[in-house]
Amino acid sequence: MADAEIGIIGGSGLYKMPGLSRVKEVEVTTPFGKPSDAYALGVLEGRRVAFLARHGRGHRWMPSELNYRANIYGLKKLGVERIISVSAVGSLKDDLRPSDMLLPLQFFDRTKARPSTFFGGGIAAHISFAEPVCRVVVDALDKGCSEAGVVHHVGGTYLCIEGPAFSTIAESNAYRAWGMDVVGMTNLQEAKLAREAEICYATLAMVTDYDCWHPEHAAVTVTQVIECLTRNVENAQKIIRTAVRNMPRERQCKCGSALAHAFITDPKIIPASAKKRLGLLVKKYLK
Repeated sequence: MADAEIGIIGGSGLYKMPGLSRVKEVEVTTPFGKPSDAYALGVLEGRRVAFLARHGRGHRWMPSELNYRANIYGLKKLGVERIISVSAVGSLKDDLRPSDMLLPLQFFDRTKARPSTFFGGGIAAHISFAEPVCRVVVDALDKGCSEAGVVHHVGGTYLCIEGPAFSTIAESNAYRAWGMDVVGMTNLQEAKLAREAEICYATLAMVTDYDCWHPEHAAVTVTQVIECLTRNVENAQKIIRTAVRNMPRERQCKCGSALAHAFITDPKIIPASAKKRLGLLVKKYLK
């Protein structure tokens, strides 16, 4: 039996998961190095869960420093089939107010030099990423928001920037002109890697501020973000508990076969080292 079936990645402010019982911490080794922290394995609402503090407990790692590949590979190694990822974001729309929640259905990449794939080194694969989140997980989070009485929105685009600096006013206004909804620094890589790992993925985006475009927010400060996060995190925990409880036990979405038609390299020339390194991901397709 797998150690866990549902993974929770906690973002800024969410470094532990209240309600998790029978907890044990597990260090996971991966071909891509060490994850951000130990995984907390336990039971939440009757389901086996693995919790990871994305930035490490105490918030040690900046977005550009995160080992995204190790974090997702570690969840795959623990048996996780679905991921709920929590992320603090800035709003680019008037109607997405601080303390609201957004369940984005799209991502836009503005990062510069982060590894976003497990592949390479003799094996090429191209996943479909037109619909980057799993609607089954989104629906569970939608229900969780409703039951918690939290103002939330389904849809829209999460724009992922490199950071760690917040946006300039010029950038913020450009993102608004493009039709983006929220801006964050972490979830694009997670979504791509989860798809390659054939794990369902969705983001619970906690709106902490209006970014710097808003006339009442000439600048974004960590102090502002933390104040709003404190209010948001308790709501996020309620939402996650309900979403976990209501998550279907059987997967019928396409996420579990995302690699079925992704490989372009002739299997006869794939190095044994590549097959070994990625065996957890490719063994059912490449003998």
